[in-house]
Amino acid sequence: MSSMAAASTTGASSSSALSNSLTLDPAIRTWVLVPISLAMFLIGVIRHHASRLLATGPRKVELKAVRESQAVMRASRLRMNHAWISREASFRMRRAFFNDKKEGVLQQKVKNNNPQAQMMSDPSMMQDMMMKNMSMIIPQSLTFMWVSFFFSGFVMAKAPFPLTQKFRVMLQRGIDISGSLDVTYVSSLLWYFMNMFGMRGLFTLTLGEGNAIDDTALMQQQMEQAGAGMDKANAFVMERENLELIEARDGMVYEKAEERAAKVLKRALRAR
Repeated sequence: MSSMAAASTTGASSSSALSNSLTLDPAIRTWVLVPISLAMFLIGVIRHHASRLLATGPRKVELKAVRESQAVMRASRLRMNHAWISREASFRMRRAFFNDKKEGVLQQKVKNNNPQAQMMSDPSMMQDMMMKNMSMIIPQSLTFMWVSFFFSGFVMAKAPFPLTQKFRVMLQRGIDISGSLDVTYVSSLLWYFMNMFGMRGLFTLTLGEGNAIDDTALMQQQMEQAGAGMDKANAFVMERENLELIEARDGMVYEKAEERAAKVLKRALRAR
């Protein structure tokens, strides 16, 4: 029993020593950390220029469709922020611009566009979407396979702040001794994912705003396509009915503003 206790004590002490006094080889920075970051940056630059070369010309958008989508957005903003309009007459004038029975913007007849029919009639749209998806999926898959094959099992760095045990599976993927290693140590696979999601600022500085690998620009484009294919007739009816239900008063938000400001000031003075 004493030998088993000594063995368990020795194992616990060795595991704690392994987790607390692990020394990283400086060569890891030169042969693992820097190559992964450099490869991710160069792949991003190549992907940017390849997307520009393979992209088709600017797509023509109907002016009427853009105006209809913007009208729905403007009516929605008026509905959500009507309480901030200081006078009731100003709100009624804006509501009449949308809901007037003769000349109201939301009273006009609109034609719904079927995005699937547009895609079938314009094959270049489908080709452009496929090229963008392929230019994103193929480089990431090849880079992940490269990192997993050549750099699996390396302990890259240590986080400068403490972490809980729930982060172990994510941070130490590919490390065989992760059970006895401190959770703050980071593996090479996590470094790959950090570079993949964290180089947006670097690409913005080097390639400029709205580059081909900017995820926010891609999301904005998808939202615009979704807005172009929405049911505008039902959207017009819903926004028109919602605006009619609003009963605005002069300065709804500004009512008793002085009393509320005095209470906030008193609480701030008491906190001191």
